[in-house]
Amino acid sequence: MAAAAPSRRHPKRRRLSPGPTPLQPPLDSLADELLFLVLDRVAAADPRALKSFALASRACHAAESRHRRILRPLRADLVPAALARYPSASRLDLSLCARVPDAALAAVPSGSSSLRAVDLSRSSGFGAGGLAALATACPDLADLDLSNGVHLGDAAAAEVARMRRLHRLSLSRCKALTDMGLGCVAVGCTHLRDLSLKWCLGVTDLGLQLLALKCKNLTSLDLSYTMITKQSFLAIMKLPKLQVLTLLGCIGIDDDALCSLEKECSKSLQVLDMSHCQNVTDVGVSSIVKSMPNLLELDLSYCCPVTPFMVRSLQKISKLRTLKLEGCKFMADALKAVGSSCVSIRELSLSKCSGVTDTELSFAVLKLKDLQKLDITCCRNITDVSVAAITGSCTSLISLRMESCNHVSSGALQLIGKHCSRLEELDLTDSDLDDEGLKAVAGCSNLSSLKIGICLRISDEGLAHIGKSCPKLRDIDLYRCGGISDDGVVQIAQGCPVLESINLSYCTEITDRSLMSLSKCAKLNTLEIRGCPRVSSAGLSEIAMGCRLLSKLDIKKCFEINDVGMLYLSQFSHCLRQINLSYCSVTDIGLLSLSSICGLQNMTIVHLAGITPNGLIAALMVCGGLTKVKLHEAFKSMMHPRMLKNVEARGCVFQWIDKPFKVEVEPCDVWKQQSQDVLVR
Repeated sequence: MAAAAPSRRHPKRRRLSPGPTPLQPPLDSLADELLFLVLDRVAAADPRALKSFALASRACHAAESRHRRILRPLRADLVPAALARYPSASRLDLSLCARVPDAALAAVPSGSSSLRAVDLSRSSGFGAGGLAALATACPDLADLDLSNGVHLGDAAAAEVARMRRLHRLSLSRCKALTDMGLGCVAVGCTHLRDLSLKWCLGVTDLGLQLLALKCKNLTSLDLSYTMITKQSFLAIMKLPKLQVLTLLGCIGIDDDALCSLEKECSKSLQVLDMSHCQNVTDVGVSSIVKSMPNLLELDLSYCCPVTPFMVRSLQKISKLRTLKLEGCKFMADALKAVGSSCVSIRELSLSKCSGVTDTELSFAVLKLKDLQKLDITCCRNITDVSVAAITGSCTSLISLRMESCNHVSSGALQLIGKHCSRLEELDLTDSDLDDEGLKAVAGCSNLSSLKIGICLRISDEGLAHIGKSCPKLRDIDLYRCGGISDDGVVQIAQGCPVLESINLSYCTEITDRSLMSLSKCAKLNTLEIRGCPRVSSAGLSEIAMGCRLLSKLDIKKCFEINDVGMLYLSQFSHCLRQINLSYCSVTDIGLLSLSSICGLQNMTIVHLAGITPNGLIAALMVCGGLTKVKLHEAFKSMMHPRMLKNVEARGCVFQWIDKPFKVEVEPCDVWKQQSQDVLVR
């Protein structure tokens, strides 16, 4: 029997299990609220990183689009695309656009409901037509800044009046504005709360009276350098909600206007600035304070002599916290009266005041034990006696400014650090400060601003104490401190990681080593190394690569900085806004590469031997964002008038300087002696 053939069974089919699902980008699974928190942290650390974040994934791109609230385009023609990319933006800042034509404002998408603020404070080229289009496109606009609009007149103001929901409006330096235009604004924008008319020379009492009649919600009003007189002053002072009134340089305000106020006026006023009101005397000041019982801040700088009679009248302002008397002449016993009558003040400014003596200042500060801010800049008659009284009584000081108090010894300056440990701001420029004094100052661990320029006795040893003990330092001024070198700067750079601004001008011993150490301070935005002949492009290149937020750079008389440094700046310093290149070794190549920085607004190139007229013309034509350029007078005749007009038409202003060529850098001690000789004369 034949064997049975083996059965042919089909093998069981295996079901294919689904493959592993592709990994989802981790950020895509996060809720928008968490992504927004991440964006806030990223922007705080480095705003440039937002672009990288948006490229991480689609979710990140969408989140960044919805989250950004402020737009700062470099060119006006980018406005429509920027608004489309960021539909939730509430503020449009055009201050980096030197010229914004009407067509750019007309291109704003109609119904931009999220846009609440527009800043045109540094822009030109627009007029009534552009503002009309903006009013139509942004019906909910609440904040508009038209400062420096010298070309804007009544027609433009009439279009602004259509923005009926405006709460804040700045028309500073709109010198063509008259009462007719202001009247339109007053009638149309009745919800205004904050208005600036500074330097609006065409505005008179007629327009201001209408403003006071229609805009009852005003809380802040700046009338500096306007033609206001007694006639409209009374109406302004009756505004029911007015809290801040600035009358800086208003020559029409005199004792007659101040004495005419009724007692029921100005109950809401909290801040009054009458500085540089030359026709006001102590009689007028004594009269006006009667009607302002809730005043918190009073500024009478450069106004009138300070008398005991005037100061005693301030007793009626029991809530007064800030008193500024800068540039005033103190009569006998007037400063003593400040101590006796103004016991509630927390901030006192006596900068450049004559008549301030040890006896009176010591008496005043003994009474003002809660003082937090004191400015005695250029009070040249005070000595160690005053400093001992200040440090012994005012231990809660957070700000002390005493530049050029030349009769105060180094020993007295040590008392500041020993007794005023809460200080956050200290200005000892042009003083007798030495390393022992800096060691004592280092005890103020909360310092964020330290100005010790022209202190010829400090050295690296003193700076080392600051670097070790003041990690919160953001601003340090070492101008003409000839005794410091790289070692001291390195200590500051290593110990102050949040440093934002440093002035090393005429510190002739520093080299590229200092710049290399400062390049680790990622938040540095202002660097002044004028007159430092030993730094070169090697150090500047490190700054460019490490300090990406650099916006202000002064390298005048840094002879070893050449085109290489400019190439690095053009590649990495995209935030650069202002630069001084005079006396450097930069040529046409470096200047042309520098002009590729889109946001560059201000250049000073008065003396630059390597620059030719053709190179300068090419750079000016390429750099479209310039608003101000300082040049030597000799270039004016070498440049075609049509080219100059073209650059000026883009919003750039030329300042022609006729200074002789001078390369030498004066030693610090020689310069200080010369400056003191001038003061003596």
